[in-house]
Amino acid sequence: MLTAEAIVTLHDDRARSWHRQPADTGVATEDWLGAVERQHLANFDLWHIEDEARRPGATDAQLADVKRRVDRINQRRNDLAEELDRYLLNWLEPQHLPDLRAPLHSESPGLMIDRLSILALKIYHTWEETERAGVSAGHILRNKERLAILEIQRADLAGCLDDLWQETLLGTRCFKLYRQLKMYNDPALNPAIYKSERL
Repeated sequence: MLTAEAIVTLHDDRARSWHRQPADTGVATEDWLGAVERQHLANFDLWHIEDEARRPGATDAQLADVKRRVDRINQRRNDLAEELDRYLLNWLEPQHLPDLRAPLHSESPGLMIDRLSILALKIYHTWEETERAGVSAGHILRNKERLAILEIQRADLAGCLDDLWQETLLGTRCFKLYRQLKMYNDPALNPAIYKSERL
């Protein structure tokens, strides 16, 4: 069901293809890897929208628009990470897993997959910097060093994800769905929204 290798491969493949053909970002499947891909697409979109906020000369109106878009996509990103955990828990339920008597893991698979997605994007963009024309040899070297660190971090996290899944299947570790319960997009919970509505 869950293998970190398949997830990492999908993340890398989509990061490359979406950068080559940005319009081709549809997710065709409704299966497990389709859910992983949808969550990765939210991170991909978020990454590039956040880049717009850092553009020199951006106007206040442009920055406000970017902030609103970031909030919407970040909400989608978190919702999709929760969806990954629901998918896994639904798959495990007929097997009476996870065993809630087992030690609890502090991070759910969905949150780990979200971190792997972000690492895939960092790796792609850092690799781009190692291939960039017109920059100094020092720039290339610095980014090759960063790329090596990112690859190690991802391998470590992927290994931890596989370990968590195997331990969950054995009943020796459990995880829960942790709701993010974001407040900033909810008009009933964000004081900046509900106080302004009273005026």
